[in-house]
Amino acid sequence: MTQYATDPFPDLPATLACGADTVAHYGYAAGAEGRPRLHPVTTLGGLTVTEERPADHLHHLGVSVAVPDVAGYNFWGGRTFVRGRGPTALDNHGVQRHLARPHRSPNGFTQELGWEADGVELLREHRTLSATRISGTAWELDFSFVLTNPGSTDLSIGSPATNGRPGAGYGGFFWRAPKEAEPPTVFSGAHEGESEVHGRTADWLALSGDGWTLVFVGATEETRRDPWFVRTSEYPGVGSSLAAHERLPVPAGASVVRRIITVVVDGRPDRETVARYAREAVAR
Repeated sequence: MTQYATDPFPDLPATLACGADTVAHYGYAAGAEGRPRLHPVTTLGGLTVTEERPADHLHHLGVSVAVPDVAGYNFWGGRTFVRGRGPTALDNHGVQRHLARPHRSPNGFTQELGWEADGVELLREHRTLSATRISGTAWELDFSFVLTNPGSTDLSIGSPATNGRPGAGYGGFFWRAPKEAEPPTVFSGAHEGESEVHGRTADWLALSGDGWTLVFVGATEETRRDPWFVRTSEYPGVGSSLAAHERLPVPAGASVVRRIITVVVDGRPDRETVARYAREAVAR
């Protein structure tokens, strides 16, 4: 497994800004699995809303795209769930290697990444991130990615759920929030609580902690078809699942495209206000 002790792309902007306010830092976590992440991410009021390498899951890295199973290789970190054996330490970890940064500005950038394992590029990713202030207390992180199979052989994306662990369909966009004295609350337009929102599709999902709220919005029809992976009691985290119930085929030359807009808010707005944030994020 490749590890990065320092940022391997110093030419890439290290921050995202909304005007004069820096709201996120981007790079590889020192000594962690080989993938870039956003951390720390903060509200406009300065509250940190991400966590990196927490004691409960050392491979949780702020905001990232992480997949436990790409053609049998682990791009999530930690142990691999093996059917009939459970979580197992395997030498099957891949890295997301920085290739280029075609565009950059103070509030955003694009990046080309190669998802590599055993010397083979399994996926080529085009990633776009931008930050936009939408009020005095809220800003939007627009995060989209295109995963393309550059090879001549079909492959597929899986998860612990598709490998035999029910309810563990994580893999894709993932946001690890900070663990606080009390678990955060979570709700969608129709449901409330971890057991009700986990594994369901919803146009948007809100996670509220101590003085902050994250509103996750599926910004495309394909993204909205992916169920949400939600944890609040064990740890606070939200992901959009690429392979919640069955493996996601990625034929040779084909692409998987997803876009998540996250509204980062100071305070704990009510459901009506959160729904408005979600509507406006998609309409913008």
